[in-house]
Amino acid sequence: MKTNSDDLAIYGAAPAFHETLHVGRPNIGDRKRFYERIDDMLNRRWLSNNGPYVQEFEQRVAEMIGVRHCIAMCNGTIALEIAIRALELKGEVILPSFTFVATAHALQWQEITPVFCDVDPATHTIDPACIEKMITPRTTGIIGVHVWGRPCAIEALEQIAGKHRLKLLFDAAHGFGCSRGGRMLGSFGNAEVFSFHPTKFFNTGEGGAIATNDDALAQKIRLMKNFGFSGKHDDVIYVGTNGKMSELSALTGLTNLESIAQFIAVNCENYETYREELAGLPGISLISYDQQEKCNYQYVVLEIDEQVTGIGRDRLVEILRAENVLARRYFYPGCHRMEPYRSYFPNAGLLLPHTERLTTRVLSLPTGTAVSQEDIREICRIIRIALSQRPEEYDRLNGSLAVASQAGDPPQHLPVFMKG
Repeated sequence: MKTNSDDLAIYGAAPAFHETLHVGRPNIGDRKRFYERIDDMLNRRWLSNNGPYVQEFEQRVAEMIGVRHCIAMCNGTIALEIAIRALELKGEVILPSFTFVATAHALQWQEITPVFCDVDPATHTIDPACIEKMITPRTTGIIGVHVWGRPCAIEALEQIAGKHRLKLLFDAAHGFGCSRGGRMLGSFGNAEVFSFHPTKFFNTGEGGAIATNDDALAQKIRLMKNFGFSGKHDDVIYVGTNGKMSELSALTGLTNLESIAQFIAVNCENYETYREELAGLPGISLISYDQQEKCNYQYVVLEIDEQVTGIGRDRLVEILRAENVLARRYFYPGCHRMEPYRSYFPNAGLLLPHTERLTTRVLSLPTGTAVSQEDIREICRIIRIALSQRPEEYDRLNGSLAVASQAGDPPQHLPVFMKG
């Protein structure tokens, strides 16, 4: 147990954790049930192409979130690309820069210009007040992103989209199992896209889905995800691609659906422990969730105010990583500062002051079923020690970081749950 700054690994002490703690290590459901389903799948010899597990998974998810259609996909990025194409978006589409780069790439991949909009500093989601001034004659749609599982200002976005006759798509990669006004995410806009990547609290091994209440759109999406086949052998009636979810992913999802309440309960307990342990620390704010809504609590996110703490977010990350706590900087440095967007829009940051600020302050901490309550308490002790250092100790920290920088970072071979 760490008790003072001399115990910090950044200064040469032993790390607090022998095994690395990750932000998004996969939650695993009932293994016995999982293996039973695998045996059944192998006995059927039906591994893909809209098998019974995919059909059951789609039905179960649609029922859970209250939509007419859930179309399972091989991953969330392909789901975004297909949804964008099915909605016939083109020209320019407005979206936040404070999101995972796949949101922007799904547009750019199809030669649609992503127009980056600033976010509300309180919610971290796209700011409706900034959208209308970005609409041009080339604008065809808006993509809202439910960051941390906290919904966008959906009603305001629907009003703007309706007024300007724009399509409205939601990237709900963080939002599975969450609600807005008592209504589950997945049922808003023209469509919503989920990611079931292993980094998410609910996973299908690899996968995603598009949810919609639009019958015609759902039919088009089903064609597009299966090469345009009508359902009859050799009858292609539309241009499509391969976005199908495999039976293995679907049965993984079905098994994990049976444990989803447990996953959320663990996340909630972890969140509450972090909240209690970090309460009252000057310059540290833990994002809050609406207790009146359903929430998955899959992200424990801090904002670090360096003017108050005396130590920046990035230095706190270095301190934690030395202890084998792989805290992450979401969404650093912002899509507008990644290629090709920083070359296309070199001055975009001038229009994104809240995004620029958040990308230097936000820190995500480990949670999920792979993290214990004592792990969390030790992480919080490390944070408290780091924040309680005297000014002369910051000079010592600067020296430690400079030595590490000169030595060079060792190559990292990231496991699957650290990617995407």
